[in-house]
Amino acid sequence: MIDQLRPDSISSAQRALPPICIVGLGLIGGSIMRDLAAENITVFGYTHTKAGVRAANREGFDAHNDLTAVLSRASSTNALIIIAVPMHAVADILDAIAMYAPNCGITDVVSVKQGVYELIQERDMQIRYVGGHPMSGTEDSGWGASKQGLFKRAAWAITYDYAVECDAAGYSVPRDWIDLFYNVCKLARICGAEAVPVSVAKHDEAVARVSHLPHVLAEALSIVGDRGGTLAQSLAAGSFRGATRVASTEPELVRAMCETNANAVVKTLDEILELLHSARQTLAAPTPSIEQLAGAGYRASTRMGARHGARIESVSPIKISSRPVMRVQLGAPGWVKALQQTESLGGRIDVF
Repeated sequence: MIDQLRPDSISSAQRALPPICIVGLGLIGGSIMRDLAAENITVFGYTHTKAGVRAANREGFDAHNDLTAVLSRASSTNALIIIAVPMHAVADILDAIAMYAPNCGITDVVSVKQGVYELIQERDMQIRYVGGHPMSGTEDSGWGASKQGLFKRAAWAITYDYAVECDAAGYSVPRDWIDLFYNVCKLARICGAEAVPVSVAKHDEAVARVSHLPHVLAEALSIVGDRGGTLAQSLAAGSFRGATRVASTEPELVRAMCETNANAVVKTLDEILELLHSARQTLAAPTPSIEQLAGAGYRASTRMGARHGARIESVSPIKISSRPVMRVQLGAPGWVKALQQTESLGGRIDVF
């Protein structure tokens, strides 16, 4: 653990979250709203469906379907805006924010980061933007699928490319951006997640492997199973259901993830096709074998599991994260490099 904390350096902007405005109240946006409301944080939001608004309102949540009014309110309260819509809708939302809430900080929960950052750069919004992606979810969608506690002990990827750009150019990172970064990290912590710093490019490469490719494989496996007819459908059990769970995700959401990260997904597809081709060859040999794939897969699964959530072996009532932690004083000398070091370790940050 590297401690870069000086208590007297904490600015007033770092002591409490501003009001939170969530644009998009589906599974992720709705779950964030539930977590924040449970902590008595002012949170309101927009969803385009009247049914979604009615459902949220019935549960006592502050939801509306007038985007202009919601963003105007965000502007008047200097709220932090969370964009929680599919990638294809992000550009229009950014344009609306530029018009009705030009003073507000922005984060998002979109599953690709390069595409979003390019839209941010096109609109010269970098100083107001810190990207995010909570690595948690289900195959369901909409307000009805949202739930409190969805992000507990999950990784919450948080981007810092703007800080790297400023640092590389020899400029000090603006205080407003630092405070925004702090608020996004605090948002993740309040939702029970662990803040993991990432660059947009490395984020998209990583999620292609562990999020987007599994969707592609689940769709393909579902098709293969279904082609087995009624008997295969009747015999399908836990291993099949586990491997195909995310195939129940709305097709539009799968397309939004994979098509907007196509280059990285194609690279991972090439890798897995090579593995499958090798497995086919060894199984088709005179002495069939899948020893190499099974052994390598088992070892890889063990390594992946070691970084997932809390340590299983912990006997403490307080769950201990398996991700290494670095405590970072934002704005201190070397703090951007500390974020880069943490990213290289797949670690989490505790910011001050």
